[in-house]
Amino acid sequence: MAETNTRPPLYIRIHAADNVAIVANDGGLKAGATFADGLVLVDNVPQGHKVALADLAEGDAIVRYNVVIGYAQKALPRGSWVHERVMRMPTAPELDGLPIATVKPPALPPLEGYTFEGYRNADGSVGSRNILAITQTVQCVAGVTEFAVQRIKAELLPKFPNVDDVVALEHSYGCGVAIDAPDAIVPIRTLRNISLNPNFGGEVMVVSLGCEKLQPERLLPPGTIPIADQRGENTAADAALDVVCLQDDAHVGFMSMIDSVMRQAEVHLARLNARRRETVPASELVVGVQCGGSDAFSGVTANPAVGFATDLLVRAGATVMFSETTEVRDGIDQLTSRASSPEVAEAMIREMAWYDAYLQKGRVDRSANTTPGNKKGGLSNIVEKAMGSIVKSGSAPISGVLSPGEKVRQKGLIYAATPASDFICGTLQLAAGINLHIFTTGRGTPYGLAEVPVIKVATRSDLARRWHDLMDVNAGRIADGDASIEDVGWELFRLMLDVASGKKKTWAEHWKLHNALVLFNPAPVT
Repeated sequence: MAETNTRPPLYIRIHAADNVAIVANDGGLKAGATFADGLVLVDNVPQGHKVALADLAEGDAIVRYNVVIGYAQKALPRGSWVHERVMRMPTAPELDGLPIATVKPPALPPLEGYTFEGYRNADGSVGSRNILAITQTVQCVAGVTEFAVQRIKAELLPKFPNVDDVVALEHSYGCGVAIDAPDAIVPIRTLRNISLNPNFGGEVMVVSLGCEKLQPERLLPPGTIPIADQRGENTAADAALDVVCLQDDAHVGFMSMIDSVMRQAEVHLARLNARRRETVPASELVVGVQCGGSDAFSGVTANPAVGFATDLLVRAGATVMFSETTEVRDGIDQLTSRASSPEVAEAMIREMAWYDAYLQKGRVDRSANTTPGNKKGGLSNIVEKAMGSIVKSGSAPISGVLSPGEKVRQKGLIYAATPASDFICGTLQLAAGINLHIFTTGRGTPYGLAEVPVIKVATRSDLARRWHDLMDVNAGRIADGDASIEDVGWELFRLMLDVASGKKKTWAEHWKLHNALVLFNPAPVT
């Protein structure tokens, strides 16, 4: 830390057209600090916050990422601290007249020869972990299921050493809701597709109360659970759904319910235990990328490194999905122009329009997204935040779009429309079928998922040092000048293969840190 504090004043400018830059020094800089180019700070400027590189008159555009992120509300002399209270946010881009599939980047050479050790499933997907997941139809059964899971872990799991974990898919849905409302399909298909995540090996087990609106057969209709037929080929068979219903007459007392759950779990554990990892190509990775607790360095270090790794994954034939609708809305023109076809561009526009209407119903706008921590970390508004968020998607053409809760069925770069909330986004990416999750943070968050490994990437070296046993990758080395975006991108790519193979555990896995599943329910609650 002492060495860092002795560094000369430094700022980071993203684009030659930018008239602001962010202060890079740990702890920020005091007024009077002089940069190598002669710029002198007029104000004290915290780390990650913007400094004016030129005199700005009232009403002048404030430009970062070569994008107008706001307008000066008063005159700001060169060297001034530029923050949210002296800026007016631009209006959102219109969804009409956007560039449609206009960017045609040259095809990058395939990235061949990279593999990992994964678990092949009957539906053709590949898991990075071998987990028994217990689906719940309604929140009412959560306590019983959790009690049973703790006993399963203590009494049964040691008998099945090839099974990594047992998780309860707890959620707050299932009853007291408008189950037939059009938007109810979102939470229902989300929970359905989470139950079929590749890391669960096709072993579907359900705990139901009995009287709930979301009945097991509605959640998982016949034919939705892929199994292998007698010839070993994949098929969607009408297998009987394995349900423990707590209201069944056979259950006399609480322990009868627990015994039933444990008895059925043992059947699934035995099948999962027979599975073995096998060498599969890197194209079987399905990776979700997300950011949370973001700061001004997110778009400078961690997210560009993730974007570089995203391009590597696409070149390797893998599937990568980026999300967070409100955090890409202000760059919609950048996305529609990268669409692989007009149909993909129109699908993105439909998702943005749907979410605009959703926010309007709640009488809020996209400015509600930016948190106090984001602002303290130097992000003045959602426009600036969006520019840094989009770079996680890399430069590949966007080949597909998913509505909330849908399952991915193609390779390449996918836009999975989700709210920006960390835990809702993670839940929806689970439903989409990820077997690995990448999460960048600048302010710091102990976020994790029980269902898939989460690789945490720090945007700043100070955070990586302080949270040394929570962060898996330090992208702050890019800002320090100790590594390039390409260096960290390759490091992340190789780490993904090792984590997916089970050769390495993430810190979130080590500490067993995980967030609750939070279903996105835009339908009414009754």
